[in-house]
Amino acid sequence: MTTPTTSTHLVLDPHRREDRKVAIATLVGTTVEWYDFFIYSNAVALVFGPLFFEPLARDNTTLAQVIGFATVGISFFFRPLGALVAGHLGDKIGRKAMMVATLILMGAATLLIGLLPTYATIGVGAPVLLVALRVLQGFAAGGEWGGAALMAVEHAPAAKRGWFGGFPQVGVPLGMLTATAVLAIVHAVAQDGFATWGWRVPFLLSIVLIVVGMAIRLGVSESPIFEEVRKDDEQLRLPIVQLFRFSGKQVVLGALAFMGNGVAGYMVTGGYILAYASGSGGLGVNADHMLYLITLASAAWILTTLFAARISDKIGRVRTYQIGFALQLLWVFPLFLFVDRASMGWIACGLLPLTISLGLTYGPQSALFAEIFPARVRYSGAGMAYAIGAILGGAFAPMIATSLQASFHTSMAVSAYLFIFTAAGLAAVSLLKDRTGLPLGPEANDIPGNAELEQAVRSHTVAGTKATFEQGAGW
Repeated sequence: MTTPTTSTHLVLDPHRREDRKVAIATLVGTTVEWYDFFIYSNAVALVFGPLFFEPLARDNTTLAQVIGFATVGISFFFRPLGALVAGHLGDKIGRKAMMVATLILMGAATLLIGLLPTYATIGVGAPVLLVALRVLQGFAAGGEWGGAALMAVEHAPAAKRGWFGGFPQVGVPLGMLTATAVLAIVHAVAQDGFATWGWRVPFLLSIVLIVVGMAIRLGVSESPIFEEVRKDDEQLRLPIVQLFRFSGKQVVLGALAFMGNGVAGYMVTGGYILAYASGSGGLGVNADHMLYLITLASAAWILTTLFAARISDKIGRVRTYQIGFALQLLWVFPLFLFVDRASMGWIACGLLPLTISLGLTYGPQSALFAEIFPARVRYSGAGMAYAIGAILGGAFAPMIATSLQASFHTSMAVSAYLFIFTAAGLAAVSLLKDRTGLPLGPEANDIPGNAELEQAVRSHTVAGTKATFEQGAGW
């Protein structure tokens, strides 16, 4: 067992080049992953209804849009599976390997979507294959985030974990910005050809980003915290079992906290506001102009995410979240009052302030999730909380919002939905223990469940039964 004194020496100096490499690797890789993820969501909002769900689109455009958004949501159910597999391997063999593997999987699925025949060409096989590839995207996304977040935070000096952890967080809005910008350019250039060939270009371009992301990620060193755990001869065989035994409450609270952010974030990132303003919502806003505006909102979200990551090192993760959720509660009703005016200026007035609350509840997430789980099950815990929260808050948010609007004929129904889920997120994060800047190694007994987990590891005891690792009782 490494002593606490030794473990502090494993944390890299903030000025060393390796720290910068890790930050860039997590930023670039996460940006690539989410570029792949978001071009699908925006393509659903723009063209996938008639291209892949043609029979429904012919008779009921709104229903086809709802089903298209449902395919966005279906992938989220495979995020926990991705988090389970990648978390298990990440806690056993390392964070770095999982970062690379999930990046490859996401890129391959995205490239194949760009090559996929449409319904007009192969019939029902088109939507079936589309959903299958979307499932692979969900699996990869569920496994990727935990590795990137932990690599950034576990390499960071204690006083700057929020800042370092902000880099993989920025990858999400930066991926959305890149995806939306590329779609906007291709949409403007292709014009009438966008629905026939133009939509494929952003998917095919992902191969370039994947190669760049892999080259950078392969060049960084493993997490020092994981190296500390790996030196110990006594390791868990099934980290996920012990995660829910000793830290199940943290998984639930973390998931609900992310749900509160995701439900609002996916109004923008999931394509709902794009579709509502320029597509099936009937507001008649120019699609190109909406793509430009969402690109601007993505840029603003990058800035607010970095700001929140930085200040969370000063005022604490929980306090930063609480401020963000409070602002979000105040804004969810004005948001759609502005959007409903169907003017680019007014829509900007609705979207840009939303990025403040989104940044405040997203920037500190990597650091918060790393600090609330024991080192031995941290990848599994962070990934599972993230994946479950994505299902609760983001999976079907665009579909639910579309259905609420169609049923109640008012965007205030959508705002009420956002308000309820935001309030739940605020309550959940307020119940988490703030461990800003405190130790992350196996010796950190103030992490909920860590002391009990370490005792069980030392005694090889599970549920009162003496076991060896070879027998594998419960491990």
